[in-house]
Amino acid sequence: MSQQDNKQRRHLITAINPKSIVSEAYRTLRTNIQFSAIDRQMKVLMVASATVGEGKTTTVTNLAVTYAQEGKKVLLIDADLRNPSLHLVFQLTNRIGLTSAFLHQQSLTDVIGETNIDNLFVLTSGPVPPNSSEILGSQRMQFLLEELKNMYDVILFDTPPVLPVADSLIVSSYCDGVVLVVHAGKTKKEIVKKAKASLDHVKARILGVVLNNNERSKNEGRYYNYYG
Repeated sequence: MSQQDNKQRRHLITAINPKSIVSEAYRTLRTNIQFSAIDRQMKVLMVASATVGEGKTTTVTNLAVTYAQEGKKVLLIDADLRNPSLHLVFQLTNRIGLTSAFLHQQSLTDVIGETNIDNLFVLTSGPVPPNSSEILGSQRMQFLLEELKNMYDVILFDTPPVLPVADSLIVSSYCDGVVLVVHAGKTKKEIVKKAKASLDHVKARILGVVLNNNERSKNEGRYYNYYG
């Protein structure tokens, strides 16, 4: 296994070390999401960030693992059609995926990949298209999602950052809730406010904020906070 492969797999701490402090933080995040809407089903979720490199993909993949460990049948979709990465994390092919199903080349069951984690499945992006916003905002995409809702208990989206492109705002309209990831000590407050304003503008339901990579102390190491 290459150094790059090892780096990607280390992102799945909830699978590799489920008893760690960070894994417990992800389970707390899952619980807080469930309690954030007791009277409303939280079936389709998106983890967003204002800019690149804030830990969005790491958060959504580990959150997906915790749902799967709870016994839910989970689908993780790579809707970052510009810079996909889930196929690297889960060591899956990206020759087929969401865009393949969108173009009617293959059925959903043919393009959804199994992982080595029970109950967790991944729909990779597939070949990178020239018109990702048009694909994600299409009626065909909505039909595909409705079909997937009948197949899975929980669906989670990984998307591009909110501010550079409109893709994530489009996907948020399909979701029951959005969790916003903020890189502690790196992302400026004004940038976070802009991302929140963009999500509010499309009436996305922001469930809370994950403060990622916050270093409480040298002894406690890095951890994740959640603010509902």
